[in-house]
Amino acid sequence: MKKVLVIGYVWPEPNSSAAGSHMMSILRQYTQQNWQVEFATPSQPTDHMIDLATVGISSQNIALNCDSFDQYISEYQPDIVMFDRFMMEEQFGWRVEKNCPKALKILDTEDLQCLRNARHQASKADREMTKTDLFSDLAKREIAAILRCDLSLIISSFEMDLLINTFKVDQRLLHHLPFMVDLKQSPTTTRPFAERQHFMTIGNFRHAPNWDVVLHLQQIWPLIKKQIPDAELHIYGSYPPPKATALNNPKTGFLIKGWAEDALMVMEQARVCLAPIRFGAGIKGKLLDAMMMQTPSVTTTLGSEGMHDQEPWPGIIVDDVFEFVAAAVNLYNDQQAWLTAQQHALFLLKSRYDSSLLGPELISKVVDIEENLDSHRLANFTGSMLKHHTMASTKYMSQWIAAKNTI
Repeated sequence: MKKVLVIGYVWPEPNSSAAGSHMMSILRQYTQQNWQVEFATPSQPTDHMIDLATVGISSQNIALNCDSFDQYISEYQPDIVMFDRFMMEEQFGWRVEKNCPKALKILDTEDLQCLRNARHQASKADREMTKTDLFSDLAKREIAAILRCDLSLIISSFEMDLLINTFKVDQRLLHHLPFMVDLKQSPTTTRPFAERQHFMTIGNFRHAPNWDVVLHLQQIWPLIKKQIPDAELHIYGSYPPPKATALNNPKTGFLIKGWAEDALMVMEQARVCLAPIRFGAGIKGKLLDAMMMQTPSVTTTLGSEGMHDQEPWPGIIVDDVFEFVAAAVNLYNDQQAWLTAQQHALFLLKSRYDSSLLGPELISKVVDIEENLDSHRLANFTGSMLKHHTMASTKYMSQWIAAKNTI
């Protein structure tokens, strides 16, 4: 039986974030191979974390900058180690290398944080992102982590292209893995047009692009409300801060609903999902949820990025604010346009997000690299160079902190 160790940035919260849902879909692929899977994280427990034991996954708390991890991983001896986000590879990758040099190392990027950060900086300055924004110190750290690993999972086709053609990462080190949807469990029919009402959006409030969506909707909503006086905008998401709940306004129908016990249920009740996303990276869980519940969406070019190619979008993509308002009103009122968008959702799910196709492709890639690990690593000279002691600044910093903490 293969042993897999997943080192998480946080405990998985599949009902709170797309990242949590994506992580659980990967973990399930591993357990379906009858592999032994353990999830370890230095993060504190949270209110909405999943009970991993219920899905056959053991768990372990680990410490940052502490030699106790060396003993732990030496005893566990995993065949495969997967890091959740590049910061975990920075912190623990060198310890894995020291104690389990033959373990296959996988990086689950979730999204490219250097891309998200570059766009955020450009958005705050109200300008287009530049190459200087992108080629930041954060990018140097993130790309180095990708190169040090044997395989990195990339959720967006746009980010695959960026890594290969802009950052010149060898394609053999990358695997495109969008959200995996079990279409057998996904509904084929949902609430009809006449039984739905109101607009909605959803997203973890701690995620900066989601908070920006709420602020942007504050400006957009009065324009929609003026044309559809009876409509409301329901804003869901985990961990709403006081500054968010303060925006709740029943008089205008701008309603901060907060935590949703069942994100798909509230998505199905809405007639239209709004996602005016102005910065970010990866692909958007709220828009995938909308597809699954056949709820047409209005989003931006950036919001739909990496989620479709030639396939028609299940809703409307528009960047201008006034065109966004017109699109939202049209989808809400025009039943035929709404039904057409629904059909596009089903087609897009089948063409790009079918777990019965994506899951086996992932396992096949992992097994193939593991069986040819020596030759795979020999072809990655840059990664070997980055693991050389002259480049291991994070290793020596961690050892210094560990030694300081013993005094």
